[in-house]
Amino acid sequence: MSEGPAGSGMPCAVTGGGAEETSDGGPCDFEQLSAVADAVLYEGYLLYPYRRSSAKNRVRWQFGVLFPRDWIESEGPVVPGVSGSADSWYQQTECLLRIRRPDASVRVRVRYLQVQCKQVQETGRDGGHSAVESLRTDDGTVHLTFDEAVPREADVTMCLDDLLQEEHTVPVGAAGGVDIEPLPGHAGRLVRRREELRASTTVAAERLSPDLCRLRVRTSNTGSVPDPRTPRDEALRSALIATHCLIGGEGVEFVSLIDPPTDLAVHVGRCRNEFTFPVLGGGSPTAAARSRGPQGGGTGHVVLSSPIILPDHPQVAPESPGDLHDAAEIDEILTLRTMLLTDEEKREARATDLRAAEILDRVETMPPEVFRRLHGAVRSLAPVPPATAAPAPTSERPAWWQEGADDGFSPSTDTVLVDGVALGGGSRVRLRPRGRGADAQDMFLAGRTAEVAGVFHDVDGSVHLAVTLDDDPASELHTWYGRFHYFRPDELEPLELEPLEPEPFEPEPFEPEPFELEPLELAESPGRAAVTGSRRTPEAATTDSETPSSGGR
Repeated sequence: MSEGPAGSGMPCAVTGGGAEETSDGGPCDFEQLSAVADAVLYEGYLLYPYRRSSAKNRVRWQFGVLFPRDWIESEGPVVPGVSGSADSWYQQTECLLRIRRPDASVRVRVRYLQVQCKQVQETGRDGGHSAVESLRTDDGTVHLTFDEAVPREADVTMCLDDLLQEEHTVPVGAAGGVDIEPLPGHAGRLVRRREELRASTTVAAERLSPDLCRLRVRTSNTGSVPDPRTPRDEALRSALIATHCLIGGEGVEFVSLIDPPTDLAVHVGRCRNEFTFPVLGGGSPTAAARSRGPQGGGTGHVVLSSPIILPDHPQVAPESPGDLHDAAEIDEILTLRTMLLTDEEKREARATDLRAAEILDRVETMPPEVFRRLHGAVRSLAPVPPATAAPAPTSERPAWWQEGADDGFSPSTDTVLVDGVALGGGSRVRLRPRGRGADAQDMFLAGRTAEVAGVFHDVDGSVHLAVTLDDDPASELHTWYGRFHYFRPDELEPLELEPLEPEPFEPEPFEPEPFELEPLELAESPGRAAVTGSRRTPEAATTDSETPSSGGR
């Protein structure tokens, strides 16, 4: 194994601003992914309402967090998975690349955030400084103690032939440091402190055929903490946050792991991605469709390996004027809610973090035409084919927005025919999501068995079946909440029910309860003779509906 600084091996571009170029003079593919990569880097960094006092901003850093190994494994080893929302000490990417030139090279850029503790200190009468949670200066500005983050990245470029001979390890950590910013009027100062981060990235390649390789990129936190019992908030100071990587090169072509060519499906299945998942980046979905080879499957020239599961060729909507740190939310909604913050809430948000102040400035000065674009856009408009004559329906159903549109639908009892089997609530199925065009998260459920909870008709006329996974320990809870996985009928395989052997029925022997007879004498009355006979005791003669406990007569 060879080791060296990030600039060792082939010449490596210096990280920083400005567009970088490849040897052929074209723009580097990494720049095509800058908006998406930044969205990954700052996802969840600070959530609406962007105030320190908000409960959701007290538990931060949820994606791609790489802690020192001694801290994360103090209570046992980590469990690998593709989701980067679980804490770990390493992150591993494996992908396939085709070799298109003998002098092919590979380039890797590792990106993450380094925690920076911002501490507000007040100046005392003796000229000394003491830590405080907040401080208002003479100009009315409020300053709050809060954890910030600094973006870090490291590049390495290597010849593919060298990687096929031995793996290559480079340091990707960051130095510690302290920055001091005096506040106006000698009221105090802001002290920003960063702990040293120790980390390394190992790149290796394995030849699978003359023109095909499996590439492995593994980033590890090699640091340590003084005490494994350190609280998470303190351990974060030694962690890499929102860790992800960009992979590109010259003379190479990457294969989609979501929609691979049919002849490479077996090799794709053997790629092991842990705490991250690589997708093709750059270009548009239309261009991606044109990049399909003769045996199907997508290919591209750059890969984004993200701790957040994304589709191939992810893009930030061009209508979005800036990052709101919550890509799962709708920009228009967040913008409107931010506009409605009170003046006091806005003052706190500005004092919390500089990025929150930037969001407020952008929202408050947003031109009307930019705000109108947030309302929505049509991207899949296509010419309507000529209408063909169709038999008139016997009964016209109201439009989906009109009253009565749902009449006749019953998700719990409706059925849909799949391979000659009527599937409905309670049916057992096996999940077979389509490899092409399927949701990325659905692909991880392929082959699992499930139970149909209901049949749902969409407003566009399509049908989806809601299912719960058989091996999901929280399936009962999800059913109670109404949270299901949804699949099209052609993505489900009916499972035949195993016939139940009837259990032999043996009637239990009946023995009547014994009761005693006692003589009964009735007093004589005029015109009636004395009667003697027998009857059951009152307890034996009382029916269930007449007992006092049942409320009967």
